[in-house]
Amino acid sequence: MKKHLQPEDYLKKILTARVYDVAIESALEPARNLSRRLHNKVLLKREDQQAVFSFKLRGAYNKMVNLSPEQLKAGVICASAGNHAQGVAMSAHKLGSRAVIVMPTTTPQLKIDAVKGLGGEVILHGDSYSDAYTHAVEVALQQQLTFVHPFDDPDVIAGQGTIAMEILRQHQGPLDAVFVAIGGGGLISGVASYIKAVRPEVKVIGVQMNDSDAMTRSIAAKQRVTLADVGLFSDGTAVKLVGEETFRLTRELVDEFMLVDTDAVCAGIKDVFVDTRSIVEPAGALAVAAIKQYVAERKTRGETYVAILCGANMNFDRLRFVAERAEVGEEREALFAVTIPEERGSLRRFCELIGTLPGGPRNVTEFNYRISDATQAHVFLGLATHGKGESGRVAANFTRHGFEALDLTHDELAKEHVRHMVGGHSPLAQDERLLRFVFPERPGALMKFLSTMRPNWNISLFHYRNQGADYGRILVGMQVPKDDAEAFQSFLDTLGYPYVEETANPVYRLFLRT
Repeated sequence: MKKHLQPEDYLKKILTARVYDVAIESALEPARNLSRRLHNKVLLKREDQQAVFSFKLRGAYNKMVNLSPEQLKAGVICASAGNHAQGVAMSAHKLGSRAVIVMPTTTPQLKIDAVKGLGGEVILHGDSYSDAYTHAVEVALQQQLTFVHPFDDPDVIAGQGTIAMEILRQHQGPLDAVFVAIGGGGLISGVASYIKAVRPEVKVIGVQMNDSDAMTRSIAAKQRVTLADVGLFSDGTAVKLVGEETFRLTRELVDEFMLVDTDAVCAGIKDVFVDTRSIVEPAGALAVAAIKQYVAERKTRGETYVAILCGANMNFDRLRFVAERAEVGEEREALFAVTIPEERGSLRRFCELIGTLPGGPRNVTEFNYRISDATQAHVFLGLATHGKGESGRVAANFTRHGFEALDLTHDELAKEHVRHMVGGHSPLAQDERLLRFVFPERPGALMKFLSTMRPNWNISLFHYRNQGADYGRILVGMQVPKDDAEAFQSFLDTLGYPYVEETANPVYRLFLRT
């Protein structure tokens, strides 16, 4: 029967771990803006500042430096979604060893290129870490390579535990909890092993995505549970089955577990950026998202928390999605489907209502509309909010004033897809002219537009999305009788907003014009 290492064994292994040949002692920095907002002190452990932008090189190197010369000469292999892969590749380069890396086919190109740049030989296989792991074990046997596990290995766990050693040395004052992202469990096993040996009063709180919660489910079931599928937004924690040793240690040592969703993580990425001007990957923001959720649920004040920013290997292309979802995740933006009468002046009345909502005027963050019915218009609306929980009250206020509203703030279909699909051909859009405008991003810009246009010109299409700039780009369809061409030109000149007419654009004719 396999003998388990005891807490004192792990303490010794962490204290003697060889990580600083490749790793730095990362900074522990205050998140001043976030701390002020939460009324608690939040400290960020900056593992995103490591040479491979992740903590993973600690465990990988500590494992490999303890291999025999014969094992290093034969080479090593690992399976990884990317960060462990870079740690193994960098460690192999440092130690003069061959490194074969099996990565899921879903791995961001940024991580694949980084591994190759460090001299690693990349094999792409499967959709998740678990698929890549199975293939890597087969290749290891075929080529007589030493497998370097990303989390379920005492030397790897000890290497990651050096992060906790640094935290307690860097912050020797009051510390209420350390929040740690969980994929396979290597990081939290190492962190909890050290903290519970040295300062057992400090809570260790594990954080998982709500669609990749293998450890949380395993703890609840008192045995390891294999997930059929895992969400891939936080690819660094997308693990179907946690390790045996990491499950044992986590079950014994970790105080609590929390689940966070995609929107909360996107908001966490933004919070980190606001305080550090650095962008972490989704896994790197799990701990920040959990701290915010923890404070909201417990109503704590004056406590001290550490969030381990475990990685920053973010594909640039994903930033568009993150930026769009961050405001909803923080509930700084609310989304609605609003029904207004398809009659002249109703849009103006609705805009006036937005300006007189309880709590003061709000910025419109999105406005999508396409004429489709002779009696009713359906508008997809985004509004800036003053705090959490407002969306339901705003929707009720719209309905009370005769504009039936549906709160879409927490509707995944609306946030992911429908907001981009409002529109299409309309047989009602006769005499339509299409124009792209640049509006100044200030209250009253839309009302000036609506007040200046003639009452008999109907708006048949309106698309606007706030992009965080000083000017908003807006697409407007207006039904203007041909006899009003001269008056319409005078309206455009008087308005003074830069514009481009797109009525002859072939894209418009293909997708929007009947």
